[in-house]
Amino acid sequence: MNPVIQIYDTTLRDGAQSAAVSFSVEDKLKITRRLDKLGVHYVEGGWPGSNPKDREYFRRIREYTLKHAKIAAFSSTRRANTKVEDDPNTAAILESKVQVATIFGKAWDFHVKRALQTTLEENLHMIRDTISYLKQQGLEVIFDAEHFFDGYKANPEYALATVVAAQESGAGTVVLCDTNGGSLPNEIFDIVAAVKKALSVPLGIHAHNDGALAVANSLMAVEAGAVQVQGTVNGFGERCGNADLCAVIPNLTLKKGFETIPRRNLIHLTDLSRYVYELANASPDPRQPFVGANAFGHKGGVHVSALMKDAQTYEHIDPGLVGNERRVLVSELSGLSNMVYKYRELNFGTHDPEETRKLLNYIKELEFRGFQFEGAEGSFELLLKKAFNHYVKPFTLESMRIITELNDNGHVSSEAIIKLRVKDRVVHTAAEGNGPVNAMDAAMRKALEEFFPAIKDMKLNDYKVRVLDEKAGTEAVVRVLIETGDGRDSWGTVGVSSNIIEASWQALVDSFAYGLLRIERRAGEGGKYQEDQEGQEG
Repeated sequence: MNPVIQIYDTTLRDGAQSAAVSFSVEDKLKITRRLDKLGVHYVEGGWPGSNPKDREYFRRIREYTLKHAKIAAFSSTRRANTKVEDDPNTAAILESKVQVATIFGKAWDFHVKRALQTTLEENLHMIRDTISYLKQQGLEVIFDAEHFFDGYKANPEYALATVVAAQESGAGTVVLCDTNGGSLPNEIFDIVAAVKKALSVPLGIHAHNDGALAVANSLMAVEAGAVQVQGTVNGFGERCGNADLCAVIPNLTLKKGFETIPRRNLIHLTDLSRYVYELANASPDPRQPFVGANAFGHKGGVHVSALMKDAQTYEHIDPGLVGNERRVLVSELSGLSNMVYKYRELNFGTHDPEETRKLLNYIKELEFRGFQFEGAEGSFELLLKKAFNHYVKPFTLESMRIITELNDNGHVSSEAIIKLRVKDRVVHTAAEGNGPVNAMDAAMRKALEEFFPAIKDMKLNDYKVRVLDEKAGTEAVVRVLIETGDGRDSWGTVGVSSNIIEASWQALVDSFAYGLLRIERRAGEGGKYQEDQEGQEG
């Protein structure tokens, strides 16, 4: 029977070393609770000796009762030529009142001489003194052998001497670190297997992704006998990042048959990934394996045709196992199968093959002109409804005028004057904004909120403009992509024109219309655009 593989998360420390990522104490506490709920075995909270934020985290986390995860504090071995009792980093570990200390020490003789500027023998004393002292204080100690693989390749005798010293001093687990991230999977396997013969304590792996191999290297280490994998959510980390636990966990569990987190909790992986992106104020990677928005996205017509017969033809796992979902995209590469799939997905009922083919050709023509429906599912569904579902627009434009003023002080202001027809009424209103699109958005809201109160909850999350034919200069065609959210869901819409105002208008109109369509669908009110005041979502 396969051993249990311990999942050690270092998102809050190593992951936070990503460029442009900074977690607050509250963020770190929230992520810790989510990781505990997922069922990881260790959460490395930070380095208490390095900054006040991490010290505050360790003080605050004691207020919570965790069900699965042990909280680990990270630190270095004592400083060279210093008594361990006098070492400030070691003292900070004890002050954090954790039960697990993860101590890193140099395993590469080059680093000992050049970075620490001490002797090889003193480095071994630093490892022994720090681990044995913390063990005497009653802590579980994990030893991270930094730069182990580079060290082993340069001087295997000395690299082994560092981990033997850690074992003899009481380390409960020895973790071999590919700190520079340049090792290959076969090297990882061979070296881990060699170390396993030399040690009796459990081994772990800590892989960086500089060669795009962190996940593969982690899997190979487990294959060679490692029983702990250190990594981060979404592969966050310095330089190219760390091993992505969102890929490591399902590969170990679903492909290799190892027990990691409780299998029933795999469905929370996608939510966890997006939650951590949100707290990091970073955009999710749509191509991220297992949990990315496009991980199970299908675009080619041949692919979708086979997918409709059997999902295994183009999917390596059921996306629901990791909490993700299948997406079928429609574009110039689509075939009739893509459209049929979308009909079924949207419950449009039967379809006329000839009419469907005409619509598909029309969509391909639109994409040739610059439209892109892959990131604009709202515009695409509205297009289908207009073609086949007797869709009635919630409002139509009568006229609009936009005035932009620029004064000598460089101040720019815009005003949008708009007439909209809603049912049998014409609403005439105006609004100001800090630009023409902002003014147009404000005027639309002002005109429509009386009829559709839910629009108050719809916020523009993102607005992107792309010039499609740069050589045309100021006459170039532009594509506007808008992402809108209502606090629960988000959706994309698109507009294309040689006039940026017109393109923005197209995307804005679709964003509101599709938002109202979602409310109608959730409320189950047939053709009525209204909110259910009792418990209506959105």
